[in-house]
Amino acid sequence: MNLSDLRIFVSAARRPSLGAAALELHLTPSAVSKALRRLEDSLGKPLFDRTAKQLALNESGHLLLARAQTLLALADQAKVDIMGRSAAVDCRIGGPAILLWRHGQAAAAALRDYSEASLRMQAMFEDEALAALARGDINAALVTGAAIEGGGEHWSADWEVTPLGSVTLRLVAGWRHALVRARAPEPEEAQMRAREQDQEQMRGRILRASKAEVLAHDFACPSRSLFCGVQRGSRSDGWRDDQLPRKIRYWSDDLQLLLGFVKSGQALAYLPDFALADPDLLRIHVSDCAFECSEQVALVWNRCQAGDWQRQLARALADAVSGCAAPADKLHSSDTSN
Repeated sequence: MNLSDLRIFVSAARRPSLGAAALELHLTPSAVSKALRRLEDSLGKPLFDRTAKQLALNESGHLLLARAQTLLALADQAKVDIMGRSAAVDCRIGGPAILLWRHGQAAAAALRDYSEASLRMQAMFEDEALAALARGDINAALVTGAAIEGGGEHWSADWEVTPLGSVTLRLVAGWRHALVRARAPEPEEAQMRAREQDQEQMRGRILRASKAEVLAHDFACPSRSLFCGVQRGSRSDGWRDDQLPRKIRYWSDDLQLLLGFVKSGQALAYLPDFALADPDLLRIHVSDCAFECSEQVALVWNRCQAGDWQRQLARALADAVSGCAAPADKLHSSDTSN
């Protein structure tokens, strides 16, 4: 039994057909088939129930799969330990796109010393990310506290949870929005430079507005939660429409398209606070509204299969959050509906 055949087996076990496994591995279906036969011959037992169109793991196959992921992880860990910073680390992190956005740069920085490292940020909702972690498709999952509490069938006692602080949802506008321009009217061409300086001075500041002022404008909103993917309509972003009913003019489950509506000045949106690192966005504080929505965030990974580089990654992400965290505003109330 060799490691190359074992890797092919793990891929084939996760895919519905030889062709799908071959595509993932950049091999021909014939090469995949031969590797599986070699592995079965070395073990003296078939690992799949084969039909004309698909492969299905039998009892022996399921037993080997549980062992194979650990064996391959240990082999990869040993190789990295021996080769050090020159090892070809393949880091795969899965999670909601909005959390990948939050932690992507910190993950890249943590792997910078590994010259041959690759970083794959795979967008998927939380349950899918935990299932992918259980299958061994990814090394770590970025999820919220609600997903950890409801981990259910995917959860493993071997998993480690590294807290990555919390995110608070904020009302956000683009600099071109009418609510912003009403406080600082659009200048003539000759005053553009001064206007840019004014914007620079306002970076990180908060524009205060009343409920009446805010609700007079259109909103952009996802139809599904940006974290768990559940279809919730107007409740998908955590805004309390029961208290402050909005006019949602633009619906989009694509994060970049949602941001496009905001940056262009066409709509307001309720987005996580880290979005305000974007210089084209400004926070709007509703002065006569007390509620806020907050989510805890964590990195989930398999401590039994993790090498030193992955433990360093978890520490680096936690340090990045604690190092750049701004003082938290006092919460008047918290709505943590994921």
